[in-house]
Amino acid sequence: MSRKQYATEQIIGKLRESEMALAQGQTAAQVCHTSGIANQN
Repeated sequence: MSRKQYATEQIIGKLRESEMALAQGQTAAQVCHTSGIANQN
């Protein structure tokens, strides 16, 4: 199974969005869900 390849700019954009959401009080699980990122425990 092949993995998706993302551009560096796309990754940085997602990280910035996630950082802002966490600063606004969302939980890590909520941020992962809205970003479409798998939550690894």
